[in-house]
Amino acid sequence: MMSPRVIQRRESGGAPPSHVWYTSYGSNTCLERLSCYIAGGRPPGAARTYPGCRDKRPPSASVPVELRGVMYFATESPVWGGGRAFYDPGAGGRVLARAHLVSVGQFSDIAAQEMYREPGAGLDLTEALGEGRSVLGDGRYETLVCPGAMDGVPVLTFTAPWSVDEPEWNKPSASYVRLLGAGLLAAGAWDGDTVARYLAACPGAAGRWTAREIAALIAD
Repeated sequence: MMSPRVIQRRESGGAPPSHVWYTSYGSNTCLERLSCYIAGGRPPGAARTYPGCRDKRPPSASVPVELRGVMYFATESPVWGGGRAFYDPGAGGRVLARAHLVSVGQFSDIAAQEMYREPGAGLDLTEALGEGRSVLGDGRYETLVCPGAMDGVPVLTFTAPWSVDEPEWNKPSASYVRLLGAGLLAAGAWDGDTVARYLAACPGAAGRWTAREIAALIAD
């Protein structure tokens, strides 16, 4: 079992990056799921088909990381049903995640699909890389967050513009919880009990899913 990678402070300035660590704390922790965003396709159990990226090569690497903040479940997912995962970097805690090394163009296309936009246009990452945060719109995944860097490569993810305490929390579906658990297990840094306890403690799941129930889902 490997240790989670450490995210370091990113030095400002320098040439624009060619690659970023796209860091998923939700369903794209699962490589099979992520491949549908990159190559195109419909994930098993999902209700949506994705067009994919212009560049359909798989990530150069995928590594486990831990982010500062909180993951929580809110709104209603049209793909899975139930609450979907969001990230609040300003809250205390830790978030288990998986970072995928992709090109800037691939990150732009993945983000576009999460924002319910057509892929094909590059995102302006200047503010996110310089300030650590960039709100591109009021949509659910239209806020970019840059927690730092690994190996000199920026770490980027996206979330909603609100904080963990603003929306009404919503219980995630069994299929969604199973997918998140499988993706985190496959990252290779945490065992099943750790992943189950972590997911069961996230707002939206806490008090609605037990660690024992989630462990059984992951085991299936």
